[in-house]
Amino acid sequence: MISQNSPSEQTNIKFLKAFKALKLTSLLRDSGIRKAQGIKVTEVFEFLLLLAFQGKNLYRYPDSKYYDHSVSKNTYYRFLNTATYNWRRFLTSLSARVITSFSRLTHSDRVKVFILDDTVINRNRSKHVELLANLYDHAEHRFIKGFTMLALGWSDGYSFIPADFAMMSSANKANRVQEVSESIDRRTSGYKRRSEAIKKKTDVAVQMISNALKQGIQADNVLMDTWFTHEPMIRAILDEGLDVIGMVKQ
Repeated sequence: MISQNSPSEQTNIKFLKAFKALKLTSLLRDSGIRKAQGIKVTEVFEFLLLLAFQGKNLYRYPDSKYYDHSVSKNTYYRFLNTATYNWRRFLTSLSARVITSFSRLTHSDRVKVFILDDTVINRNRSKHVELLANLYDHAEHRFIKGFTMLALGWSDGYSFIPADFAMMSSANKANRVQEVSESIDRRTSGYKRRSEAIKKKTDVAVQMISNALKQGIQADNVLMDTWFTHEPMIRAILDEGLDVIGMVKQ
């Protein structure tokens, strides 16, 4: 376990051990996440991941006295904005590797499930964000500007591992405030993500489950809210060899 309040050096050491055990360097390379020159891609990724676990902000931290100024702040922004990196493949491959490690420690009879859920992300103050959309927030019972994060996780009843996610806009063009930027290369993973964002959530959910299974992540059931469970989606999941469990939100 890595505590968010651990001293910086101690957290760094734990991360380095985890990086080595999970062979993250090879996962980054296989996902097309690489740099031609300058600081190594693993060092950039490690720095950004440590910021999240230590509760630090990329915008402010590089200007503090604790930051090593030998690396430009723009290096990290360019890394995060590169459209060719296949972060989906990286996340799903990493999840599969972690789940395989967990499976060695648990009984083979333990029931394993995919958990599917969506959350509205409010961006009411934004105006010019790509694919920003007017969405109905069922929790607030009103329309907001923002996105829906569709998330897929895996659990064995004890551990939970995030397996995939998609940032969704709206399939209805009339509800979209902004469209995709014309400057994005249509051959890149970034463009594919943008194209995915305007599909139906149920179609994307089925594809996420299929991708996870192809990566070797095994499950017996899919746990989701009942609004997902319409006949075509249930049929598609059953065709993947999984059972469906619908949950009603209170």
